Amino acid sequence: LDVGYQGSKFYETPNIDSLSKRGMKFRSAYSSHPRCVPSRYGIMTGRYPARTKSPGPGSQLNESEYTIAELLKDNNYRTGMVGKWHLGHKHEYLPLQQGFDFFFGIPYSNDMASTVYFRGNNVIDHFPDQSLMTKKLTDEALKFIELNSKNQFYLYVAHPMPHVPIYASEDFIGTSKRGLYGDVIQELDWSVGKILNKLDEMKLLENTMVIFSSDNGPWLTMKEMGGSSGGLRNGKMYTFEGGMRVPTLAMYKGLIPVGIETNEIASQLDWFPTFASITNSEIPENMILDGLDIREILKGNSF
Repeated sequence: LDVGYQGSKFYETPNIDSLSKRGMKFRSAYSSHPRCVPSRYGIMTGRYPARTKSPGPGSQLNESEYTIAELLKDNNYRTGMVGKWHLGHKHEYLPLQQGFDFFFGIPYSNDMASTVYFRGNNVIDHFPDQSLMTKKLTDEALKFIELNSKNQFYLYVAHPMPHVPIYASEDFIGTSKRGLYGDVIQELDWSVGKILNKLDEMKLLENTMVIFSSDNGPWLTMKEMGGSSGGLRNGKMYTFEGGMRVPTLAMYKGLIPVGIETNEIASQLDWFPTFASITNSEIPENMILDGLDIREILKGNSF
């Protein structure tokens, strides 16, 4: 229950909620894993995290993997990534080596010993102010959109919040009825609004697919610093519904009808083959994908 359209009574998320009215609400959408690292592997590759050969499920994204960014870059899209990567912090695993033209963000979770900002392959700030992180990452996302407004582009924005430890900027402290966690969510909603407004300002909103989701369920063991699974069993770390069933919204004029919802089961593994279908991008012949093309679901049809 961490967003308004899902029934939250403790904070407001008007910009996220607007996506649910302008596109499709998924009622049975799932991440590929109840933890952030392997879940992100699934998003990037369309493959089950267990397929990776790196130590532990999805602990790094090996260069041999073919990512969404590489798929779209090969089809003349400009590709950008802003936020938390967490798929390997050594040079060979960073976003620029995985198909992204642009990267600004942190290489791993914000609770690790040294949270740093990368621009491209280089550390530019060893001590970023985490209370300003959501705003800083939003600014970088807006700059990428503006610089690439004349190009086809793919932008992956992965905010570190609300991963513990959580921070909000001064403008949002005390604005919710749910303490700091609610303030963090409301600032994330502000970020969504800024991105939507920038797309509108650049006359791109009607020709851009926008997806909102989460990499896993709420971290319930963090108590007031974690979220709510809304009655679903358990949360992050568990493969029960509360750990893997995630809020998911999609908007794209001309493909997705306005204000509809689906109970069809979908997975974040499905975005890779679906993006390939929508953009007419060619998937390598020998690539094993676990996701499915859900273009028909997006149109409002049964799978």
